[in-house]
Amino acid sequence: MTNQSLQKALSYREALNKAMHDAMAASDKVLLFGQGVNDHKGIFGTTSGLADKFGAQRLIEVPLAEEGMTGICIGAALNGAYPINIHIRADFVLLAMNQIINLAAKYKYMFGGLFDIPMMIRLVIGRSWGQGAQHSQSLQSLFAHIPGLTVIMPASSGAIVDSYAHAVQKHRGTVISFEHRLMYDLTFERDHEPEVLGKTPFSQRRVRAGTDVTIVSTSIMSLEARRAADWLADRGISCDVIDLHCVSHIDHDVIMKSVGRTGRLLVADTSWLPYGVSAEICRIVCQNDPGALKAPVVSLGMAPAPCPTAKALEDIYYPNLTTLTDSIATLVRGKNHGIDLPHERSMADVYKRFKGPF
Repeated sequence: MTNQSLQKALSYREALNKAMHDAMAASDKVLLFGQGVNDHKGIFGTTSGLADKFGAQRLIEVPLAEEGMTGICIGAALNGAYPINIHIRADFVLLAMNQIINLAAKYKYMFGGLFDIPMMIRLVIGRSWGQGAQHSQSLQSLFAHIPGLTVIMPASSGAIVDSYAHAVQKHRGTVISFEHRLMYDLTFERDHEPEVLGKTPFSQRRVRAGTDVTIVSTSIMSLEARRAADWLADRGISCDVIDLHCVSHIDHDVIMKSVGRTGRLLVADTSWLPYGVSAEICRIVCQNDPGALKAPVVSLGMAPAPCPTAKALEDIYYPNLTTLTDSIATLVRGKNHGIDLPHERSMADVYKRFKGPF
């Protein structure tokens, strides 16, 4: 158990609500901004009840003006507040790129370290239920590329509670967190929280220890990697699964020690492969010790196209348990591995079925 503050099993949604509650209770300088932050749905339940306890003046409904509102958050951070800006779709943050990249990420560097921008931007990955090309993007690589930003992708309730508390209380920079909608209803038992492989809650996590292949994964793909590892363990393949968690500040030693043991690497990300997290993990291995690999690296992610709206097409757009398991087995034993595969078409059918846009 890595999270001493997580005393009972919590759903992903409950952990987000707890993290927001705890941050606001700890300091009256914490302010929440977002479309729907104070309505009856409370941003998928993650801000529900907070206005009743802390007052609507600290949960601020925002107009459709992402760039302007991000500027207000930056100004608030410069004046001693801790703003948490929530976007109900990760895609909407594209409208605030200038504020985030040219201001939030650079103030400390441009003014000799005299100014910090301590704030959090929560982004919800809107995959499933035909969200389509403009509401399904997972854009972590865009922000992880920028010095001055810390980008995390919590894959469990404990990761949320730990990381968000660390961000608000101790981290003096801008944190961007990607939350995957398919995990919101999942409950995470406290005794099954991954082991933190580092000194801070932003560090990587070991989901499962193994000897045959290293799987480096992000967000919900860490859950898929665990499911694939469980399936393959009964068929003689041992997987070392590492949840990357913080994609902007990767501990090279954690990755290289695992690859040094297994000699094989598969990277499973929630976004496109070119110029992305998968490419960065490959760069790390190639620069540190390419000779550690017994076979070429395998990468899984979204198809190289905008996400289709039709569910039948969406189901084949993303990797699933079958393709992930087959890729791992092929990497370890070759194309004719002879391992029976799980029959599963879509993660949305396993984790959550959506009946409407919100």
